[in-house]
Amino acid sequence: MNTFPPPSESQRKAARVAGLATLLSMAIVVFAHYRITMKLIVAGDAAQTIQNIVTHETLFRTAVACNVAYSVGAVILLSALYVVLSPVGRGMAWAAAACRLMFAATWVLVAIDFLGALRLGAGTDYLQTIEPERLQSLARLRLAGTSDAYYVGLPFYGLANTLCAWLWLKSRYLPRWLAISGVIASAWCFVSAFLYLVFPEFGDAINLYTLDSPMGLYEMVIGVWLLVRGLRSAATISASS
Repeated sequence: MNTFPPPSESQRKAARVAGLATLLSMAIVVFAHYRITMKLIVAGDAAQTIQNIVTHETLFRTAVACNVAYSVGAVILLSALYVVLSPVGRGMAWAAAACRLMFAATWVLVAIDFLGALRLGAGTDYLQTIEPERLQSLARLRLAGTSDAYYVGLPFYGLANTLCAWLWLKSRYLPRWLAISGVIASAWCFVSAFLYLVFPEFGDAINLYTLDSPMGLYEMVIGVWLLVRGLRSAATISASS
């Protein structure tokens, strides 16, 4: 039997904000990664990669701005979700917000690494004493560090979504099937991301996209649901109890 009160008007508004923040953030980061970064970085060719980002500096800086925007969106999302879910479980909602904040911070680190790579590749005056080949290697190393930052932050992201999905399940503000799928997909991301950090060969056994893709699909669905349908009404919650 559900013991939680029906969602308030402030919770409903926050849920819409959460849905919009989820979808916009995903669109921004997907655009930055697939339409900019992956087109500039050439696997196995540091020289060509650095030439690309220096030649297309404005485009590369757009990717940096997108990463910062994604981090801002994550902060807006965690704030909105806290408003919605804290009446269901304040401690778990706070923990989820803290974990999501840690993940948002990793995207700031990604942006910093991008700018560091650009600075090395551009060869500013005080770097003229370093050989071009060494600068290219250092710049490529900074770019490689962005992947490390992402996979260090991923367990925090998985745990944040696992906690939120569990609170969604307890509250019944969303359909039960959606909350359960979120618990499963997010818990898988949390566990598998940790396994990958400890055992890098785990990434060879499975496609790395399977770590976060199920959770990403869940987030997309829940974002659309919150934006279009919002939280369930008191009558619907009572009928499903």
